[in-house]
Amino acid sequence: MAAALPISGLTAWQGLFDHAHLTTGQTVLIHGAAGGVGSIAVQLAQEVGAHVIGTGRADDREVALALGAQTFVDLDADDLRQVGEVDVVFDVIGGDILELSTELVRPGGTLVTIAMPPTAQPKDGRAIFFVVEPDRARLADLAERLRTGRLNPIVGAVRPLSETPSAFARHRRTPGKTIIQVTDEQRPQQS
Repeated sequence: MAAALPISGLTAWQGLFDHAHLTTGQTVLIHGAAGGVGSIAVQLAQEVGAHVIGTGRADDREVALALGAQTFVDLDADDLRQVGEVDVVFDVIGGDILELSTELVRPGGTLVTIAMPPTAQPKDGRAIFFVVEPDRARLADLAERLRTGRLNPIVGAVRPLSETPSAFARHRRTPGKTIIQVTDEQRPQQS
């Protein structure tokens, strides 16, 4: 579980709090709410007292709701515009979802994305693209949350190093974080 935390946890924290400045009582729309970054973002936003709307595919609904999302939007079947205006959008998907999300940010709000630089700005709001940065102190805080049970990363799959390319292929969807196991479990016996 600890292997699923560093990059995903720091990305979720920096997106929600360092860039979007999410606070208690605000509404946040988190795309990919059952994925590696999104699942941690849902938990962190819920813990701070934000109203959390998660998105994903139908199979992700129960996971996102169990993590603390109050509402779930199926990106394949539901109209994303039905959520109305939100204070913060946290995007990990990009493309059409990112473009449509700019319309959902209320004046003074922020759209944060890790997928791609946004091509449009929310009206009277901000759009921020960022790449996670190392932060030892924040990582220690996240690790403490993990130890105390306040944060539960979802490990979707553990794959051997030899399957790395196929583990991250676009057609493969695994809820949570995919972990690549570097060491071989079957070591040759020494004589």
